[in-house]
Order: sequence, then C-alpha cells, then structure tokens
Amino acid sequence: MEGYTVHTIERKDAKPWIMKKHYAKRMPSVAHSFGLFKDGVVTGVCIYGITPNYIEQEAWKPYDLLELSRLVIESETKNIGSWFISQTFKLLSKPVVIISYADKGQDHVGYIYQATNWNYTGVGADKAVTVVFDGGLTIHNRHSKEINSRHNGRGTKIKSDGKYRYYQFLGSKKQKKEMLRALRYPILPYPKGESKRYDASAEFPKQVQMF
Repeated sequence: MEGYTVHTIERKDAKPWIMKKHYAKRMPSVAHSFGLFKDGVVTGVCIYGITPNYIEQEAWKPYDLLELSRLVIESETKNIGSWFISQTFKLLSKPVVIISYADKGQDHVGYIYQATNWNYTGVGADKAVTVVFDGGLTIHNRHSKEINSRHNGRGTKIKSDGKYRYYQFLGSKKQKKEMLRALRYPILPYPKGESKRYDASAEFPKQVQMF
C-alpha cells in the first residue's frame, strides 16, 4: 500500500483510538499494539491481547495464544484493513495461535478475517456473561467475584449475543499443521450477510511517526 507503513506503538497511543472510535469504548488486555501510518501520521490501530477465555488458553498449550481484540481504521483506502492485519502478522513472535471474533450483536460478519484467510469455526460466546470494570478490565462472569470485591462491586454485566469465531495460525508449515490438528472445532464455510459499519468519526490529536 503506497504511503502506508505499520509499526509498534505504545498502549497510551492506542488508547484514544479504542476509547473514542471503537464501538466497545473500553480497553482490552494489551500484549501488542500496532499503528497504521499514512505519510507519518497514525490512521489506524490494531491490538492483540491475552484472551480472557481460560479454556482457550489451556487448549493451545504449548503454543502461545493471542486474541486480536481491537481494530480501528480511519482510512477509506480499498483493502487497507486486510493489508494492515497481514503486516501485523509479520511483527508478531512465532509460532502463535490467534483467535478473534466478529460480534453478531453489532452486525459484524468478519469479512476482514475472511479476506486474510482465517479459519472460521462457528459461533462462540453465545449468551456468555462478562463483567466490565472501571478502566476497561473485562472478566468472564464466573471469575468476577474476587475482582468485584476489589472494585467495590462496580462491574457491569454484559450478555453476549454470540460471536463468529475465527482462528489464524502463524509459524512454520509443520507448526501450522500441528495447530490445525489441535483445533477443537470443525472448519466451516464463511458466514455471509451485510456487515454494518459503526461510527468512528470522533476526532483527537493523532500520533506523529518518529522513527
């Protein structure tokens, strides 16, 4: 993509994008944050973190597991989203399993994952309840009792409508084959439907590239 570059950015520089532009309006766990730069100015953010799903974490050992949890892009350039994600893959340590979800409740199908050849495995988190605390900490309801006491009961419970679940495997050919064999779900045809765009028009000072 002419004029675009992708670089690691700090959590504090990614936070305004997530809190002001992403529909969830809360910060997830952050292990890696990347910025999409156009002519030296950030125009998108992608965040990978530790999934709150303990079962998924255990299922993929000894491989590392990350969740692509936030993606916000201002640019209207065609295919920029899939290009951005593919560039972040190059910057991640490997081998690694990546999981991500497209939120049915927000009318998202996951076309950006389909464009980058993720494995679709059906709908997960149907009717699951998570608890969101001040500052954006998100915990599954069954693990929230102790956290609730430390936060004086300020957590807000959110029930999921279910999410389209996608996996991406990064590593050598041998490692990818091993990951595919370890996948606990069948790979299914990609879901289709009209994907709704949410309002990401909020403005704030953008980071300038200093590399």
